[in-house]
Amino acid sequence: MRLLYTFSIHLYNAAIAMASLFNEKARLLHRGRKSTFPLLKEKCAGKSVIWLHAASLGEYEQGKPLIQKLKQRYPNATFLVTFFSPSGYEVKKNDADIDIACYLPGDTPKRVRQFLDIVQPQMAFFVKYEYWYNFMKGLTDRKIPFYYLSAIFRPSQYFFKPYGKWFARQLHDCTHFFVQNEESQHLLQNIGIENVTLTGDTRFDRVYAIAQQNEKLDFIEQFKGDKKLLVVGSSWQPDEKVVHQIYDFIKNDYKIVFAPHVISKEHVNGIKSLFQEEKIVCFSERSDQNLAEYNLFIIDTIGLLSRIYKYADVAMVGGGFETGLHNTLEAAVFGIPVFFGPQYAKFNEAVELVRRQGGFSIHNADEMRHVMERFNSEPDFYQKTCQICSDFVKENLGSCDKILAEINF
Repeated sequence: MRLLYTFSIHLYNAAIAMASLFNEKARLLHRGRKSTFPLLKEKCAGKSVIWLHAASLGEYEQGKPLIQKLKQRYPNATFLVTFFSPSGYEVKKNDADIDIACYLPGDTPKRVRQFLDIVQPQMAFFVKYEYWYNFMKGLTDRKIPFYYLSAIFRPSQYFFKPYGKWFARQLHDCTHFFVQNEESQHLLQNIGIENVTLTGDTRFDRVYAIAQQNEKLDFIEQFKGDKKLLVVGSSWQPDEKVVHQIYDFIKNDYKIVFAPHVISKEHVNGIKSLFQEEKIVCFSERSDQNLAEYNLFIIDTIGLLSRIYKYADVAMVGGGFETGLHNTLEAAVFGIPVFFGPQYAKFNEAVELVRRQGGFSIHNADEMRHVMERFNSEPDFYQKTCQICSDFVKENLGSCDKILAEINF
């Protein structure tokens, strides 16, 4: 089975190389991997390296609070962060908490040997998932401790199916799993893995730390004025269409900020075309503009969303209709109601927000409008919803401290 798995990785790598001829994201990954080994040879020599791997931006945000605490414990260590996705690497490669950033090489035995020969990590951390078989085996063979942070498992995953037993055996070699919920803990224990601790999600620590910075954004204050604010974060076209469909109902009370997940000119123009009769301005066009005169504001840059939520009265988080739900905690930490599409079952925090009635999964614009009507007509309902979100985040802080208590190196 390992040979079949490795063969599939070679095919996948070849597919990335072919796709790089016409796809920008694949091109960034393909070219970025070419510079990985030269960079590591230059930066890792003679260093005591602690390695963290994050698939993309969201996973890095989960790992970041642990990196910060590990830096305090191991001040002389060099922190290497690898990414699989360009949407993580390109945004965070110069982050102050990262000493070395690069793309993760393809998971083949040869690449794994090269990587581990150069880096020689003292320990390794994988955030949430990313179960690369050959990397796990390479770490195990070299007796390098490795951990999974904020891991979450579901019964439908192949580890828990008869055909996945060969890979499940490799999970037994993980030094420790730090999982988000009891279901994940029980699933691992049911296949004989006892080195597992329920610690919750490190993202709670991360979003809370951001919220405590209380950073002022003058341009949002000027835009919002005395109106209420709906922030549509990490949005995709289906999310934007829903907001457009309820716009006539809310426009007298609310202004809207769109922070699209993709900030391409095409996507931004798509939002503008939806609201072509409204006064709309982009972040890149804000200079010399009286932002108070506009009704809609498109944030066509990256890195601001988590701080913009501070000014929101209501948030809608994108991705829940078709692409995969984005970070609802970035909004919930500020004690505001959160809307999102119906595809949220794989996101434990969203499931819990819905259960507590602090988050609202919607299938269409009518469902969102109905809840917004209740917010307007029942102030107590709105305030209760806000309190639920705020309490939910505070109740789940401390994951990083629980993890550190289990790491003895």
